[in-house]
Amino acid sequence: MEVTRRTLLAGIGGTVVAGTLGGTIGVAQAAEPQVGVVVKIGGIPWFNAMEVGIKKAAPEYKANAWMVGPTQADAAQQVRAIEDLIARKVAVIGIVPNDSAALDPVLGRARAAGIKVLAHEGPNQKEADWDFELTTIEGYGQAHMDLLAKQMGEEGKYIVYVGSLTVPLHNAWADAAIAYQKQKYPKMEMLGDRFGVAESLDDSIKTTQDQLRAHPDLKGILTFGSQGPIGAARVLDDREKAKSIVLVGGFSPGQGVKYVKSGTIRGGFIWNPMTAGEIFVQLASLLAAGKEPTDNMELTGVGKVRVYPDKKLIQAQKLESLDKENIDRLVALGL
Repeated sequence: MEVTRRTLLAGIGGTVVAGTLGGTIGVAQAAEPQVGVVVKIGGIPWFNAMEVGIKKAAPEYKANAWMVGPTQADAAQQVRAIEDLIARKVAVIGIVPNDSAALDPVLGRARAAGIKVLAHEGPNQKEADWDFELTTIEGYGQAHMDLLAKQMGEEGKYIVYVGSLTVPLHNAWADAAIAYQKQKYPKMEMLGDRFGVAESLDDSIKTTQDQLRAHPDLKGILTFGSQGPIGAARVLDDREKAKSIVLVGGFSPGQGVKYVKSGTIRGGFIWNPMTAGEIFVQLASLLAAGKEPTDNMELTGVGKVRVYPDKKLIQAQKLESLDKENIDRLVALGL
């Protein structure tokens, strides 16, 4: 029986959106390993770009690879998607986790079934064979804090957004940035606790509105999660606060280019999600063939990487600056 996108949706209660394969899911030639990549949420520019990378790399690495994106940033929806992939007996499951702890039981079942698990943005994913990262935690957090501090004149009150309070990497970045601020920029002050809203445009807008009302002396917003800068920028523009409140964070270039050019978003850093999609397929093909990553191996788009078997970590360092000088080039790449 042909397994179509509609069949996939029906099979898991209609809660996830599958990426197209240019054909069907699960009917590749026997020689092609099946690779399903479950991301945090479907339909937003960041993961749309990752899907492009997955589709681009699939024929190059001779894999039948596709992306599955939940309709909400919800670990329970990711669990159901992974269960479906286990039932399909895929060779490799890729995961960008919303909640690493919540996913460990189902990923453990996948591994027990002989399926390789490859994480991205999941440094604490215990039930993964490998995790690959395109920047270090400290480097990413500190780069954003340096930019925020510079734009704020190294003093004043700021707030922090993350994807959710259970997204491991976003919170690790925030931890690194906040600790660095306390050490290097003592005249700056973080207000309250971090807000888990930055994978939702609507929640980012509402939280920014609420925080502007609650803190008239707010001077900065640091956001980890691609929708945070966009939602916050809309509010700052509407309230004519773009000059007095510094907004810094990573986002999809095409979604935020106008805010960078207007100065509402002062800048940020990303890695290329399209490249991450290609790397998912490259590494999945390697693992499906029974091979393991090796130190100084070449990964598509990033060059040589460090491999730490004790940490199950494949570490690259490839950041792009989201500033006026670089943004048009990134948009031209389809990001």
